[in-house]
Amino acid sequence: MKKFLFLMLWAAATVAAGQTYPSKTITIIVPFTPGSATDVAARLVGDKLSTAWGQPVIIDNRAGAGGTIGIAQTARAEPDGYTLAVVSTGHVVNPVLYKELPYDTLKDLAGVAPLASLPSVLVVAPGLGIKSVKDLVAAAKAKPGEFNYGTAGVGSAAHINSEKFNHAAGIKAVHIPLKGTPPILAETMAGRLHFAWVPSLGSMGLLKDGKLLALAVSTPRRIAALPDVPTIAEAGYPGGEFNFWVGMLAPAKTPRELIAKVNAEVNKALQQPDVIERLAKLGAEPMLMNPAQFDAFIRREHDELGKVLRDAGTKPQ
Repeated sequence: MKKFLFLMLWAAATVAAGQTYPSKTITIIVPFTPGSATDVAARLVGDKLSTAWGQPVIIDNRAGAGGTIGIAQTARAEPDGYTLAVVSTGHVVNPVLYKELPYDTLKDLAGVAPLASLPSVLVVAPGLGIKSVKDLVAAAKAKPGEFNYGTAGVGSAAHINSEKFNHAAGIKAVHIPLKGTPPILAETMAGRLHFAWVPSLGSMGLLKDGKLLALAVSTPRRIAALPDVPTIAEAGYPGGEFNFWVGMLAPAKTPRELIAKVNAEVNKALQQPDVIERLAKLGAEPMLMNPAQFDAFIRREHDELGKVLRDAGTKPQ
């Protein structure tokens, strides 16, 4: 009887919390630096949540260790809906990169809602004389082990994207890790990198100025900003697709009623014209899922992208 009464009281308290939530400031932890794509998406949605609920939404940037510092803080937070996190694709591959994480990627965090997907573009220097993906693959196969590609480091979005493409195309290329997108673009323009997968946002100006040539986009569909550039599947290499995504998480024990409430408000925000327009300027598209769908998506990404890196010989540090 005592156990029954406890459960009844707990259920009543959970329902009451859902009805009054939020009644104070919400903190969204972003485990990356201000100005990153993840940070921009978090602030865009955070502003909409604050307006809808009449409560402050604070963005707390906790960068470092591939995002694991901020994610660990979220996993340890009180599961009351007032501490959330916005993470990127790298979250699901961190178990491959680090021997010991201070949290369990799948057990200690719950998916709230995806926010957006951001396409990448396969680029080369115009001076290389490569005009298509097939040209690139043929050139790389003619000189096995001599062609290289740049990324922002092991496990980065560009690294995963490149490994998926290399596997689909059947080529062997040398991985050159650099410190972010700017040096990747500079080295590719100079021809010292033979190819690179880069964010559409960061490369658009250089593509328009003719300093880089776009061969394909990573997404299943062509993007509005580059309508004449084929998808990697259209270019002849299905299996090379990759979506860099940004999504919101909560501590695993957060009541499902609260998660559903945040999810509904996030999805509403993502369908507002000004949000769609702002994301489009980043080369991004909204992603709409319910919490169960997002949890399933995270598990698939965890398994599939983890395998991509393990097959590429990535070892945890």
